[in-house]
Amino acid sequence: MSNTVVLDVDGTLVDTNYHHTVAWLRAFRSLDITVPGWKVHRSIGMGGDKLVAAVAGDTVERSHGDDLRTAWERYFDEVLDEIQPFEGAHRLIRAATDLGLAVVLASSGKRKHVEHYLKLLDPGDIEWTSSDDVDGSKPEPDLIQVALDKAKATRAVMIGDSIWDCEAAGRAGLPSIGLLSGGFGEEELVDRGASAVYADLDRLRAELNDLPFAEAGEPNA
Repeated sequence: MSNTVVLDVDGTLVDTNYHHTVAWLRAFRSLDITVPGWKVHRSIGMGGDKLVAAVAGDTVERSHGDDLRTAWERYFDEVLDEIQPFEGAHRLIRAATDLGLAVVLASSGKRKHVEHYLKLLDPGDIEWTSSDDVDGSKPEPDLIQVALDKAKATRAVMIGDSIWDCEAAGRAGLPSIGLLSGGFGEEELVDRGASAVYADLDRLRAELNDLPFAEAGEPNA
């Protein structure tokens, strides 16, 4: 079985984290709920099913969670055409497949959003996920397991931009690699389990042969 690269999408391959932050802030304000922008940004990377409670508390989630997620989707759709891939995204995927590595995109984004990203990335014939595939989002490991199942993989490494990616990988028993593109610091990513952190995708691409692939299994210590 080929070694598999499990790639996060938002904030890792496409530059969306700050669009997500603004869309969530507009959603909260549309319901007259004030939350600090930094706290929203720090929660980007976990799924919308968890973000509301993480940012505004369980009471807001119970009272307004579904309405906030509907509003977020509306505001995010408005800026979707502004989103661009990060420099080197297509080159990274192409280089990985040229090396004989399997690649699967592990996104918990809306299916329509992931399909838009695929048009931007032109990744070829590879497996991918969306929020339709799981009930629990990152930092739960469900999405990674679905990605592994789709790629028919057991030996893999997770690459992502957020502490939630690293935590989800650890819960799935996989090593992780961090990228600074999501706005999290190197020390934070390492503290959550990243074995290495890169400033950009081209630097990561140059070291694909050194990725720490491992068998999925018991959570990492």
